[in-house]
Amino acid sequence: MTDYLIKNARILGGDPTDLLIRDGVISLRDGSSPASSSIQATGTADERAAEVVDATGLIALPGLVDLHTHLREPGREDAETVLTGTQAAAMGGFTAVHAMANTDPVADTAGVVEQVWRLGREGGYCDVYPVGAVTVGLAGQQLAELGAMADSAARVRVFSDDGHCVSDAVLMRRALEYVKAFDGVIAQHAQEPRLTEGAQMNEGELSGRLGLAGWPAVAEEAVIARDCLLAAHVGSRLHVCHVSTAGSVEIIRQAKASGWNVTAEVCPHHLLLTDELAATYDPIYKVNPPLRTPADTEALRAGLADGTLDVVATDHAPHPLEDKDCEWAAAAFGMLGLETALSVVQETMVDPGLLGWAEVAERMSYAPARIGRVADHGRPLEDGAPANLVLYDPSVRRVVEAADSVSLSRNTPYAGMELPGRVVATFLRGKPTVLDAKLT
Repeated sequence: MTDYLIKNARILGGDPTDLLIRDGVISLRDGSSPASSSIQATGTADERAAEVVDATGLIALPGLVDLHTHLREPGREDAETVLTGTQAAAMGGFTAVHAMANTDPVADTAGVVEQVWRLGREGGYCDVYPVGAVTVGLAGQQLAELGAMADSAARVRVFSDDGHCVSDAVLMRRALEYVKAFDGVIAQHAQEPRLTEGAQMNEGELSGRLGLAGWPAVAEEAVIARDCLLAAHVGSRLHVCHVSTAGSVEIIRQAKASGWNVTAEVCPHHLLLTDELAATYDPIYKVNPPLRTPADTEALRAGLADGTLDVVATDHAPHPLEDKDCEWAAAAFGMLGLETALSVVQETMVDPGLLGWAEVAERMSYAPARIGRVADHGRPLEDGAPANLVLYDPSVRRVVEAADSVSLSRNTPYAGMELPGRVVATFLRGKPTVLDAKLT
């Protein structure tokens, strides 16, 4: 394995520091003095032999961890594969992703989750942690093989029927009780199905004017409130997927104030985009849960800033062209997110002063790794830590081009939009999965 000497990186936005990566492990060097510029001439033999990466002006962050990624394999390899999805993850600075269970066949058995896990290991771009289905076939009728998936080689700790709500309260209670035995977590897609039948976009004045069936905020909030109470009742861990409304933020805030073991995520698109974009009738903006109002977006940003929302998760949802290039009602829900997540967080949270880079590391690396029980990721960049890290240039601005994506799909809602920042290098256990040639 090649050793790398990363010079003058600003860890979490701090002072310039040199990092030596040797045998996949980090060793810090003081890079704040002028003498560091001649470190190859005066340093140790390891430093002199290492390939130099000039990180002047770059932010060094621990490798990002995504709790909510759709890799589509097995079954929808026309939209994404584990290989292409993890390549997109690496381009976005991620070193670990949790792959959702709504594949074909559904990831509801030990065999399927092990297949996805092994495909991630073979690809080598990003570690893949499969999310197991809560119910067989995502049908909401009976519990899946939760224990078998937890005991498999994939060591599943997160379970979700994402794309479907576990709407049956008795089944949800049983799932919460079951996963306590191995410290698992149920990640709920909060959507009351009866309140969202035929729903197409956020319910409000705009949906009425556009003639699109409305998706009320209460359909999300009612399920979150119920499940917070259930989690408290059984003493288990609940994670709320893709929170999208101001009311949901307040319910989660109250649950945490009560000491309940509840965590929650927000997606980049819900931090930046609003339901006003539906007026274009462009299905690129059709997503589940839907884009909400500017007031909701403001509440989500505040909730992420104060820690009510623990995690930024992408809900990366690739779709082939034919599933999006059609009329709104027939189009699939979902949008890409892995390659642009860090830029959107900079635009909505860092540049306005709501979060610093240390807080970004908490919400995009440390916290998701803790929630997913991922041991080798979400670690501070310190001596002896695994060399999972990302180098990010916050000073540039770029126009997003759909054609530049390495995903198999092109359904990015940011195409043509100018966003800040760019990932210039990603290292997975010391191996560069992304490395801009200009740095070496």
